[in-house]
Amino acid sequence: MIYEALKFSIGGPLKLAFRPWVEGLENVPAEGPAILASNHLSFSDSFFLPAVLDRKITFIAKAEYFTTPGVKGRMTAAFFKGVGQLPVDRSGARGAGEAAIKSGIEVIERGELFGIYPEGTRSPDGRLYRGKPGGLARVALATGAPVIPVAMIDTEKIQPPGKVVPKLMRPGIRIGRPLDFTRYQGMENDRFVLRAVTDEVMYEIMKLSGQEYVDIYATAAKRQIAEAAKAEREAAKAEAKAQAQAQARAVAGAGGKDTAEQDKAGS
Repeated sequence: MIYEALKFSIGGPLKLAFRPWVEGLENVPAEGPAILASNHLSFSDSFFLPAVLDRKITFIAKAEYFTTPGVKGRMTAAFFKGVGQLPVDRSGARGAGEAAIKSGIEVIERGELFGIYPEGTRSPDGRLYRGKPGGLARVALATGAPVIPVAMIDTEKIQPPGKVVPKLMRPGIRIGRPLDFTRYQGMENDRFVLRAVTDEVMYEIMKLSGQEYVDIYATAAKRQIAEAAKAEREAAKAEAKAQAQAQARAVAGAGGKDTAEQDKAGS
């Protein structure tokens, strides 16, 4: 009941304001379990995809969305709880991964739709990054549920980092055909199989999204970007300091020249 109410009160206005276009909606089964594996460009991905589906979809959400203080934090927590999102504490990487897998299996066993972002975090630059082999593949192989690749299009342009007011534009959603991995069932502890399943799903997402693929994890890319930005700031700071020192020496030199000329004139 809460989910339907929130979907009507938030999903309806969202579709009316942004008018997202959708391709392949027929690939989502009308009933029965399935895993929707999507690229991740924006925080709004978790709003737009549920808004265009007739069925409830449950995503794993980081625990901070449920514990942030203040009015905005309470509203965010209420929304995620209302739409059935599951909090996972990501402070311990292994524990968080196991909790996410367990939660995903439970959703599938209830015959529902489970949503997951194989990249593990939002893309820092709009490109598609290497999928993490743990959650997606292990849930798929443990349950036998089909995996449906999903591509979010242009959602990162609606509210870029640093922008408070979202830009009114039409994002897109492409939903691919279900992928069957039952041939690998019982092999969820084989890391080579997990890697193969994940890569196959990421390849389908790449074809749907048209994104450039980068064969590193998005978390590593974020570190590289942060380190490059830090190095650039430090270089700019060093250059500014060097210019200030050069200017100070020039001023000091000019002052010394003036003093020498005054001494010469006085003599």
